[in-house]
Amino acid sequence: MIKALTFDLDDTLWDNGPVMVRTEQGHYDWLNQQAGHAERFPPETYLERRLAAADRYPLRRGDFTFLRRTALFEILSEHGLDNAEANRLADEAIDYMLTLRHEVTLFEESLPLLNDLKQHYGLAAITNGNVDIHRILETPLFDCVINAGEWLAPKPDARTFLAAMARLGTAPSETIHVGDSWTEDALPALRLGMHVAWIDRKETGPAFSHPRLHTMTHVRELPDVIERITAARA
Repeated sequence: MIKALTFDLDDTLWDNGPVMVRTEQGHYDWLNQQAGHAERFPPETYLERRLAAADRYPLRRGDFTFLRRTALFEILSEHGLDNAEANRLADEAIDYMLTLRHEVTLFEESLPLLNDLKQHYGLAAITNGNVDIHRILETPLFDCVINAGEWLAPKPDARTFLAAMARLGTAPSETIHVGDSWTEDALPALRLGMHVAWIDRKETGPAFSHPRLHTMTHVRELPDVIERITAARA
């Protein structure tokens, strides 16, 4: 019997590509208006510094907010700002980045789907991103939310899946994971014994077939997947 579902967020409940384009450009442009650093340190350098920070702090490689702030502080310091000013502007740039990051447009079907599922199942969110889903939804629909990067255990690490199921009080065989990444969502969930509703947006096809793997092209197809899983277990 299926008792709960765990959800990835980015590119599962909304299209995250346009969000990140606006976020990347918007907060770096804002910071340049304050510090005038971008000619010397273009966006490509900012990305390089984030990757370098991930190498220096491997345990925090999935904590994207930390990596961004670290890179911004380094850039501002090298640009000649003292520590206090570099810290202030880095913090304000991150705050603005997070504001832009949360300006998402849910797929038309996402909110009605979650509201309906909430009546019948436990729900959890597991994300490697730095979105706070409570800033997006007007009412709380998830029983627990795990920001895996901040936990220092980004997907495909099994610990975040296990923590979500522990909080939901369900076994893997009673839980469906819904996500768009083959490596970060489908594979780890299958290995744990969960059912998987994999969103194959590009219709590339799974690397292999599995009785607990169900392929979709959009989250709107999830009710049909749940129905198939329930019928197969009857």
